[in-house]
Amino acid sequence: MKKGKLYIVATPIGNMADITFRAIDILKNVPFVLAEDTRQTKKIFDRYNISSNLVSYRDQNHNMMIGKIIEKLDMGFDLALVSDCGTPLISDPGYKLVRDLREKEYEVLAVPGPSAFVSALSVSGLPTDKFSFLGFLPKSDGKRKTLLNKYKELETSLVIYESPNRIFELLDIVNSEFGDIECFLAKDISKLREKYFSGNISDVRNLLLEDDLEQNPHGEWVCIFNNSN
Repeated sequence: MKKGKLYIVATPIGNMADITFRAIDILKNVPFVLAEDTRQTKKIFDRYNISSNLVSYRDQNHNMMIGKIIEKLDMGFDLALVSDCGTPLISDPGYKLVRDLREKEYEVLAVPGPSAFVSALSVSGLPTDKFSFLGFLPKSDGKRKTLLNKYKELETSLVIYESPNRIFELLDIVNSEFGDIECFLAKDISKLREKYFSGNISDVRNLLLEDDLEQNPHGEWVCIFNNSN
């Protein structure tokens, strides 16, 4: 019997219309969809009349789920993996699953689509020919400074994900390590509260204060710093 394939399916990062025809087709035709949060994915299913079975999958239950996933693939069933939004595995669960399946020579295929940091880069006006994606930085100041220092000599744009409650702290740390360099911040891309801020770090910090972000934090951020000069 021919083994099934695992599709890594990108889903919208905000606007529900930002999904490909192929992604919808695959989600409708696989019998099981592995989802980071089934409640979040159910919103997409309801919008596009998708009735496939939703199965909770995340890094924390990987060891419990991997055997069941392989069993379904060995039965010839194709499966799909989605995260809450955007492209799976990019600061989201899925690495362990893809690694294990590739090691066992199962076919894993990408279904391209939205990614928050790629979208932010495309409109940032900062250099995009070379960039380093750091995802979410460690929480401790010492570890963050150590990590950032490793990138000082690379001369690339640095792309970082950050929560709204730590955005000022991130700006201050980057300023202390790199100086008052150019940056671009994107919040809630393609959502109702979508906003962009650009300028030197000190300028952007002031713009955020004027926008009352300190008192009303919300939305995840993509932060891009120009270290290419």
